[in-house]
Amino acid sequence: MPSAGGTTTSTAPAPAAPVALPSFGEAVRVWARIGLLSFGGPAGQIATMHRELVEERGWISETRFLHALNYCMLLPGPEAQQLATYVGWLLHRTLGGLVAGLLFILPGAVVMSALGLLYAVSHDVPLISALFFGIKAAVLAVVVQALLRIGRRALSTRLHLAIAALAFVAIYAAQVPFPLVVLAAGLFGFAFAGKGFGAPAAPAAGEGIVDDLFAQGAMAHTRPSAGRALKVLAVWLPAWFGPVALLALLTGPQSVWTTIGSFFSVMAVVTFGGAYAALAYVAQAAVETFGWLSPHEMVDGLGLAETTPGPLILVLQFVGILAAYRDPGALPAWLAGLLGGVLTVWVTFAPCFLWIFLGAPYMEALRGNRRLAAAMSAITAAVVGVILNLAVWFALHVVFREVREWRVLGLSPDVPVLASVDWRAAVLAVGALVAMLRFRAGMMATLGVCALAGLAISWLPA
Repeated sequence: MPSAGGTTTSTAPAPAAPVALPSFGEAVRVWARIGLLSFGGPAGQIATMHRELVEERGWISETRFLHALNYCMLLPGPEAQQLATYVGWLLHRTLGGLVAGLLFILPGAVVMSALGLLYAVSHDVPLISALFFGIKAAVLAVVVQALLRIGRRALSTRLHLAIAALAFVAIYAAQVPFPLVVLAAGLFGFAFAGKGFGAPAAPAAGEGIVDDLFAQGAMAHTRPSAGRALKVLAVWLPAWFGPVALLALLTGPQSVWTTIGSFFSVMAVVTFGGAYAALAYVAQAAVETFGWLSPHEMVDGLGLAETTPGPLILVLQFVGILAAYRDPGALPAWLAGLLGGVLTVWVTFAPCFLWIFLGAPYMEALRGNRRLAAAMSAITAAVVGVILNLAVWFALHVVFREVREWRVLGLSPDVPVLASVDWRAAVLAVGALVAMLRFRAGMMATLGVCALAGLAISWLPA
C-alpha cells in the first residue's frame, strides 16, 4: 500500500518460526514420569501418554498418536509400552525409543520382582492368603470392566460382534489355539476391507511438533530403507534369542530356564491384543501344560500386576518368578526366582523394540492404508471374544472351587460344579463389579477395599 512519502510497500509474510524438538533431557524426565504414573492397565496408560504428549506438551498430534496406537494394537505384546517406544523413536530416534520403552517397564519390573518373591515365600501365610482372597474378586471385576470398555469401542457393527462371538466359541469351547484365532481374524479383515469395516480417518494437517517437522521434511530417520531394516534385524534378533540359546547350551533343552525363555519368546510373537488377551494363552499353558502355578495363583499374579506401575503384561514376570523359584536347580530358590523373572521380562520386551524399530518407518509411509485398518479392526473384535474367555475363566476359578469339562457336539467347554460355589467369593465379586461399573470406583480403591473385605470374611465357612 502507499506510504506517507508516496512509495508503495508490500508486507511479506513472516517466516515460520523454526520448530525444535524437546531436548533429550526433557524427554527423559517426561518418560520417567509416565513410567511411574502408568497405573490402570493399557487404557489408563494410553490416556496418561495422551495427556502428557498430545494435550499438555503438543509434541505429537492427535492423528499421528492414534496412527501409532493402531499399529501397536496390531502387534503382539503390550500396546502401551510399544506406543511409548514409537513416540520416543519419533522424537529422538533409536535412543529415544529405547529410553521411552525402558522407563515404561523398569519401575513396575522392580516392584514386581519384590512382590513376586515375597509371594513365593509367604503366600501360604494365612494373612497373605486372606488378602489375596479379596483381591481375586476385584481382579474379576477389572477384567469385566476391560471387556465392556474394549467391546464398546471394537464392536461397532454386527460383523464385528459375529467375529467376537466366533472367537469366544473357538477358544473357550473348541480349544482353538489363540494365535490361529487372531491370525484368522486379521486375514479376514485384510481380505474384506471396506465390506463392513470402517475406513481409517484421513490424515490431518500437522498439529504437533513432530507433525510440523514432517511437513518441513526434517524427519529423515523415519524413512524406510532395506539397509536400515537389515541393521535392526542384525542387532535385535541376536539380542532377543542370544540369551535363550546360551541358556539352552548351558542348562540343557529341558531346563526351566530354556523352557521359560522359549515359551515366552513364542508368546511374544503370537499374543496379539494386549495383556488381557495374552493372559488367556499364558494362563492355559502355565497352569495346565507346565504346572508352574495354580489357577488361583495366576489370578493372584494379575492382582499384583494391577497394583504396580507399568504394563499389565508384567504378570508374566510373576509367572517366571514362580516357575524358577519352584525349580531352582543348584541355585538358591530366591535367586532362581529373581533370575527367572528377569529372563521373562527380557524375552517378553526385547521383541517389542524389534517390532517398533523395524516396522515404524513403514507404518509412517503407509498412513491411511485401508486394508491395515480393516485387519486391525477385525483383530480387535476377535480380542473381545478372547477377553470374554479370560473373564469366564477367572469367574469359574474365583467363584467355584470345582470345574469340570463338559463334552457336547465335539466341543469341550469347562463348566462349574454348582455345589462348589464359594458364596464369599461371589459376594466380593458382585460387590466389586457394582463398585466399578455402577459407581465408577477406581481400580486401586476397589482392589484395596476388596483385599480388606477378603481379610474380614475369608475366615467364615464357605
